[in-house]
Parts: sequence; structure tokens; C-alpha cells
Amino acid sequence: MRWIILDTETTGLDPAYGHRIVEIGAIEVLNRGITGRDFHTYLNPGRDSDAGALEVHGLTTDFLSTKPRFEEQVDEFLAFIEGAELIIHNAPFDLKFLNAELKRIDREPVTNFCSGVTDSLAHAKTLHPGKRNSLDALCDRYGVSNAHRQLHGALLDSRLLAEVWLAMTRGQDSLMIDNFDVPETASVAANEQRLEALNLPVILPSAADLLAHESYLVALDKAAKGACVWRQYKAAQSTEVKT
Repeated sequence: MRWIILDTETTGLDPAYGHRIVEIGAIEVLNRGITGRDFHTYLNPGRDSDAGALEVHGLTTDFLSTKPRFEEQVDEFLAFIEGAELIIHNAPFDLKFLNAELKRIDREPVTNFCSGVTDSLAHAKTLHPGKRNSLDALCDRYGVSNAHRQLHGALLDSRLLAEVWLAMTRGQDSLMIDNFDVPETASVAANEQRLEALNLPVILPSAADLLAHESYLVALDKAAKGACVWRQYKAAQSTEVKT
């Protein structure tokens, strides 16, 4: 499973009014591990940023005037995302700009180069309906530090989103047990035999793992505004032992 966590910064809100991309940042995640590979470029948009956009990203016209044009970076960008699933926060916004840039140079839409696009904002809204689901709010909810973030930057925001996305989707991975097609009526013994056939190694957690797990539970407690289910399960176990 290959994900590309992607973000852009722009001169304004809508390419239909001539606004352009000024920065692209993308992080590679392979089998739920951040690989360290990334794509990052500033772009010369050939125009000024709106005051509101400049306040967000801080990329001035003078700074961007010496940067490459989109058409000079497009091949490297498309090669980086090729075949991957794109994870983008508020994906329609970024896709609108990327497709406008590609259309401007007679290239196909970005979805023709990747395996699909997932909107992490839409996913967050299903997990946390009625709550704030901005990247900053999700960083706070999942215990991802963004203290060093003064302005929005495409690469920095991609790195933050990668950590948030992994936290949001933790527990959704399959252990490949589905491949065994266990019938609902199967006996406990039969199920145990099928599990044994997987021959999975048992790896005990290290002290660092236990500390990281406890930190994660603290973050879950904070998000749940009370004891998370793991705390409740542990408390129930302790009660059973005492009785």
C-alpha cells in the first residue's frame, strides 16, 4: 500500500480567477511507514498572491520570482505520485488547482496518474461529526505536535497530515485473516487451528513500546473526554481478578 500525503499553497482561492500554485509538498508512506522520500518545490506563479493567501503562507512575489515554473517540475512531480493513492486534506481544493495547472500545459488530470484520491477532511468528519476538523484541530486531537508551525507550508503540512492520517486510520489494517474465509458457525477449536496456520511470530513490546502505547492512551482519553475503551477493559479485568 503506497500513499502520497500531499498539500499545495496557492496565490488565492480559485484557479478560475487566474490563481496559481506556489508550493507543492508530498510525503511517501509505504505500508503505513513514512519512508523519508518526499517531493517539494516552490513555483513561480507569474503573479502576486492575494493578501489573504500571503498571510497564510508568507511566500512573497520576490521570493517566488526565482523559482521554477510548474511546467519545469511537472514530470518529476507526476513520477513521484504515479500509481499511489493521494491523501489530501480538503482534496477538492488541491485537485482543482492541480488539474488547472495540468490543463494549462495540455496534460491529463492528476487522477490519471495516481490510483485514487482520499479526502482526509471528509474522513475526519465521519469520525468526528460536528467537531472542528482542520489540520490544527486534528493535530491537537491526536497528539501530533505542530508547535513549530508558524505559517502554512506545503511540505510541513504534508508531514503533519501524514502523522494525523496514520493516527486516524490506526486499527483499520487487516491481519490477512480474511483470506481464510472462516464460517460463522466454525468452532473455537477450528478457528484456533486456522490462526495457528498463519504462523505469526509473537513479539513482546519493549519498554519504549509500552511508553508510546501509554502516551497514545492518554491522547485517546483526551479525545474521548474520559476513559477510552482500553482503560475500561483494563479496569474490568482488574475487577474480575479481585472477585
